Amino acid sequence: MKKVFNFQWLSVLLLALVLAGCGTAEDTKNKDASQDTQHSEKTSYKVTDDRGVEIEFKEVPKTVVSLQPSNTEILFALGVGDKIVGATEYDTYPEEAQKIERVSDTTNFNSERIIALKPDVVIAYTIGDKDALKPLEDAGIKVFVIQSATTFDDVYGDIEQIAAVMDVADIGNKLNEEIKAKIAEVQTKVKDVKTPKNVYLEVSPKPDIYTAGSSTFQQEILDAANVNNVFSDLNSWAKVNEEDVIAKNPDVILTTVNDTEDPIGEILERDGWNTVTAIQNKAVLSIDTDISNRPGPRIGEAVELVAKAVYPELFK
Repeated sequence: MKKVFNFQWLSVLLLALVLAGCGTAEDTKNKDASQDTQHSEKTSYKVTDDRGVEIEFKEVPKTVVSLQPSNTEILFALGVGDKIVGATEYDTYPEEAQKIERVSDTTNFNSERIIALKPDVVIAYTIGDKDALKPLEDAGIKVFVIQSATTFDDVYGDIEQIAAVMDVADIGNKLNEEIKAKIAEVQTKVKDVKTPKNVYLEVSPKPDIYTAGSSTFQQEILDAANVNNVFSDLNSWAKVNEEDVIAKNPDVILTTVNDTEDPIGEILERDGWNTVTAIQNKAVLSIDTDISNRPGPRIGEAVELVAKAVYPELFK
């Protein structure tokens, strides 16, 4: 089910979407109603994960393994990042996360190493193979599964769930309010744009050009920044040909590519693209890959990045 693309960073991005799509309609529930947060450190408490599994904690977890970068960021944002003892090779933020032992690559995690670490809980994600986490559970490790977020509301729900697991519900609520305030601040600055600019978002360069269509996390970022995604008519992540991009004639091109020497220059020099408005105006810009691709506590920053790139005059 997990297809590994030529560009390693893209494989992580697309994998996140695939993982999110592995859940059924029953998996997508109201997370707000799933938590029993009326507890203290002196009593046991239960939290329900996105499988619908109710997990009981006798005490607040002291050690955690995180199998998704966005959840690692959430743990740090909640002030409990120091409890993480295992993470993925793509956990790069905050800086402290880079010092955590790596127990997972793009598509697999090292169950033997995780078991050896004896974490109090593993924060995992929904995956197609329901048996993948079985060795951990058979070893007596609590596994809390979160469905990969594809919307802002999903992110808020993830934060609430992880905060409930770590017994910091109040901090989780405050964090969500701060994120919403950041997005609202950006939207206030762009709300008076009468004709939103047409934007093409490129997440993989030639020869396999990919973009984000509807039903993606990036679509909601673009919407919040008051820009028009020229490929919103496509569903999910989509491979596009150069002729399609040229025909869409975007005003601005945004790229999240970060593993080539000069992603902006490569786009500007593409044969046949000289008729595109964005190319003529040199309106080709790079935005931070991790911030724009991770559905975590920095989604407010992601909206601001896009808005500043497309409407710089509004942020002077």
